[in-house]
Amino acid sequence: MANKPLVAAAAAAALLSAAGGPARAEPVKNVVLVHGAFADGSGWRRVADILGKDGYTVTIVQEPLTSLADDAAATKRMIERVNAPLILVGHSYGGAVITQAGNEPQVRGLVYIAAFQPDTGETLGDLLKQKPPAVGNTLVPAGEGYLIVDPKAFHADFAADVPATEASFMAISQVPINVSAIGTPITNAAWHNKPSWYAVATEDHMINPDLERFMAKRAGSDTIEVKSSHAMFLSKPEDVAHLIERAAKKASAK
Repeated sequence: MANKPLVAAAAAAALLSAAGGPARAEPVKNVVLVHGAFADGSGWRRVADILGKDGYTVTIVQEPLTSLADDAAATKRMIERVNAPLILVGHSYGGAVITQAGNEPQVRGLVYIAAFQPDTGETLGDLLKQKPPAVGNTLVPAGEGYLIVDPKAFHADFAADVPATEASFMAISQVPINVSAIGTPITNAAWHNKPSWYAVATEDHMINPDLERFMAKRAGSDTIEVKSSHAMFLSKPEDVAHLIERAAKKASAK
């Protein structure tokens, strides 16, 4: 009598051989970048240039910063437009956006760059109260319920390791954020279902580095630490791009 397990194994081997071997994981060569508050997508230029030279296709979300729902919707539209396996990256407030929008099936991993990484039911205000940033009163009203970083404090608090002329332009061109975004809870934190990576900015004045470490550890994120201001995407683009590529390669191997 034929040994049924051996017959089944032989049949499976024959099918794999006919198909050219076991199925390989689809490589992740797409990266979607999400900016934070008080910035826009152009700040990703240096990171995007490095990724592009290394063979990645980069897409940048220009979220309106009008509400967490609007910003997550803008990000989901871009994910659908790419419609391929991708790594979703968020800086600062953009971390909350990718946490909210990152459950889409195309997203194979989440990368947080000096970013908020809230849990389900948590707001950015909740996190800031746990471990306040190094400086206070940096945010000032911009009218009609929006906030900006005080331009006089922008260089020191947001981008201390960015050249002064560049930081000055960032200060006068910053995009205000609606205050409601800070108080809106996450409904389904994507990092529970997706692998994540985190870059802690050790000299960050906007988000307490200890809060960054706490969030990354809680989420089980693969974490690096970079001596950088909050504007790591500008001051340390090589470190940021390297972490994104590491995430893409790890996601491709699965």
